[in-house]
Amino acid sequence: MKVYPLLFDLTPQKPTTRDVANQVKAHGAVEGLRDAAHLADGATYQEVTCRSALNRVEGMPFRFTLNPYRGCKHGCHYCFARRYHTQFELGVGDEFSTVILVKKNFVEVLKKELDKPSWKPEEVAFGTATDPYQPIEGHYKLTRRSLEALAHARTPVGLITKGPMVVRDKDVLVELGKRARCTVYMSVPTVDEDVWRILEPGTAHPLQRLRAVRELNEAGVRAGVLMAPVVPGLTSQPARLERTIQAIADHGAAFMGANVLYLKDGTRTHFMGFLEKNFPGLFVRYQKLYSGAYAPKRYANEVQAVVKLLQQRHGLNRRGKKERPDDEDEDSSSEESQSSFQWK
Repeated sequence: MKVYPLLFDLTPQKPTTRDVANQVKAHGAVEGLRDAAHLADGATYQEVTCRSALNRVEGMPFRFTLNPYRGCKHGCHYCFARRYHTQFELGVGDEFSTVILVKKNFVEVLKKELDKPSWKPEEVAFGTATDPYQPIEGHYKLTRRSLEALAHARTPVGLITKGPMVVRDKDVLVELGKRARCTVYMSVPTVDEDVWRILEPGTAHPLQRLRAVRELNEAGVRAGVLMAPVVPGLTSQPARLERTIQAIADHGAAFMGANVLYLKDGTRTHFMGFLEKNFPGLFVRYQKLYSGAYAPKRYANEVQAVVKLLQQRHGLNRRGKKERPDDEDEDSSSEESQSSFQWK
């Protein structure tokens, strides 16, 4: 592995993500990460250095994203970010949830970027690729320190998570809301315990997440829920949708939105394998429903109509928009659109 000698520090600097990709390609995931930490939670954590923190994106409701970690211990089988792991020569299956890259210098790089005269504070989406409040954040606190830097720079933030750990930082989030703007989007696809356990094996209980939403709102942080994705055949039944929407309303969410599952590239490969193993009947139906990356527009519209009706029934105003644009061009849609409804 490449070594970066320092004048007064003989300890090798952490590798870059390119170094990691080269090592994994040459030796395999775990074997290639020779200075990684193998923790009791079953995951391997590799500290890396990054050259930039703010990531510019196109075709989104925002122009910049922040992701201090790559890979996610939550291990949600439908996660669109699984396919990004291939950028590091890592697999989209188990390696996505067991090989986590930690950008050790992330906060320092972010502060430098925010201090540039050219930076004009605008909406930043935090946690679009992997969860900023996955368990290892309790140790590194990269998310908290990044939020502090964003508050200091008066930069508005939309933060997406499945982690109730977010309530730890409600003081920073309140301050950020006063200085700029801050919205927390808690992802809760379903409150059905059987479905939750198999779809999101490493996440906190759905009701624990909803309690976090309530606590944030009570503290003065605008927090709502993404019932996303709606997974056909698993969370899409009207009764299951209603139980989830009722729970969202009961916990005082400031807003909610919903999107139907989409499957691209490596994520599709992983999820279809997951279905074939656990739900072979659904696997056959998915092959027809998902001839492309998206479910047919007619099906998605039917799901959205049911969601809208249930939102009205339980006093939740639908403030979102469809995940998918009106046309049929898959490439024009958002790659990170689990959060693509109104981003304010």
